[in-house]
Amino acid sequence: MKLNWGTGIVIAFIGFISFIMYFIVTMNVNDKYDHDLVTEDYYAEELAYQKDIDKLKNAKKLSENITYKKKGNGLIILFPSNIDYKKITGKMFLYRPSNKQLDFESDISLSNPHLLIPDSRLVDGRWNIKIDWQYNGISYLYKKSIDY
Repeated sequence: MKLNWGTGIVIAFIGFISFIMYFIVTMNVNDKYDHDLVTEDYYAEELAYQKDIDKLKNAKKLSENITYKKKGNGLIILFPSNIDYKKITGKMFLYRPSNKQLDFESDISLSNPHLLIPDSRLVDGRWNIKIDWQYNGISYLYKKSIDY
């Protein structure tokens, strides 16, 4: 059989379509490529984003912001030392981009100037921390991506 340019074009189209179909099937079937949204109620979160911007600005005005340290027993979140930690309220949210089931949220209730996240709750890898906290009627926000 003689192979001419028309047959070559048809073979190229069939090869290209086969590649695209393989790519689509692989991306839909393989759990390795499954990534969840940051939040289920994305649009409502987007509308409230200006409040987050204002909270981030308030946090930048602080002389000392939240810091963290990785210890053997977990992750320690250190609140500013120049404020009364007993008056701090708020919520902490840890988001795991690769696995929605590992996400968790907890209320901030401090008996020490730091908050301990136990090692048993954290899996090695990337985490996004979002701490939405209030002190003396002013709201602050701390966001950070960490590798645990």
